Amino acid sequence: MLPQDLLYPIALKQIPGIGDVLIKNLISYCGSAEAVFKEKRGKLSKIPGIGEVLAQNIVSHIDFARAEKELLFIEKNKITCYYYLENNYPQRLREILDAPILMYGLGNFGLNPPRMVGIVGTRNASEYGRQFTQKLVQELKEHQVQIISGLAVGIDGIAHKAATDIELTNIGVLAHGLDRLYPSDNKALAKRMLSHGGLLTEFPSKTNPDRENFPKRNRIVAGLADVLILVETAIKGGARITAEIANSYNKDVMALPGRTTDYYSQGCNYLIKESKAAMITCTDDLLELMNWKKSKKARSEPNLFSVLAEEDKLLVEYIRKKVKVGLDEMAFDLNVDPGSLALKLLELEFAKHIRTLPGKTYELS
Repeated sequence: MLPQDLLYPIALKQIPGIGDVLIKNLISYCGSAEAVFKEKRGKLSKIPGIGEVLAQNIVSHIDFARAEKELLFIEKNKITCYYYLENNYPQRLREILDAPILMYGLGNFGLNPPRMVGIVGTRNASEYGRQFTQKLVQELKEHQVQIISGLAVGIDGIAHKAATDIELTNIGVLAHGLDRLYPSDNKALAKRMLSHGGLLTEFPSKTNPDRENFPKRNRIVAGLADVLILVETAIKGGARITAEIANSYNKDVMALPGRTTDYYSQGCNYLIKESKAAMITCTDDLLELMNWKKSKKARSEPNLFSVLAEEDKLLVEYIRKKVKVGLDEMAFDLNVDPGSLALKLLELEFAKHIRTLPGKTYELS
């Protein structure tokens, strides 16, 4: 999609009272973002969730100057846009109802890597949390992992710096536009990250890091991560909130336990106690939970793949690109009978090419 094609999606985001869920609903009913603005108020008001007031807000939006300025900013700064109807949009967010329709990226990264690990925690990191985070990031490099966090002071920044130091791709998700950097303490780090990762946000330029933007930022971190690691957080800390969001998205969550007397371990201990997070004490705990440990079977996969029939190769490659995918979605995308597809998937599972996850979801072994 060319930058100028984003004029209408950008403009939709600027209409008061209309968030990502309603925008997706509008586009689904009208056919495109541009068509939304050309639809009559009466028809708009009948779309579920819209009503008379929001319909009036849409038809009254005749000034596209702000959206046009954003397009100029995007082109001038060579920003990559991730629109939810385009192929480069992260697959991990497609299944999440409230995921942003549009995001802006600056740097050198993709959003569909084989493995994505979120690392978050308190701004008041102890030496215990610092050392654990650094060691975890260093040991994850050999496992084709991409790190994602919120670029805050503390655990977030420690994770980003550790990844950048060893040239491991890492992404900082921001709660503001790409024309500024908060916190300013991490400006130098953010600049270094652009070579081996970069910055991502759903907010256009001129957006300040206002309080209400941080939970929105956190949902992107939670949604993009295959597994979210909490390294020290208070019982009501922002990282604890991110974990709760990840749980609501059915993501794997892990937490570093700490002493019961440590204020910034209370959130982690609580999540473990309530079975909302698995305990992590070392990198192997993560690799075992996610089934990412290297094995002889994993190394022999290319030979197994080479003897597959052509249609089976296409199916395996489809699952590889999706990372995790449900049976119904697979059948719809491939235009095949769900019953026949289920039998084929069972054969591939017996052959150790794929594995079944809860909810009739599949991923590569």
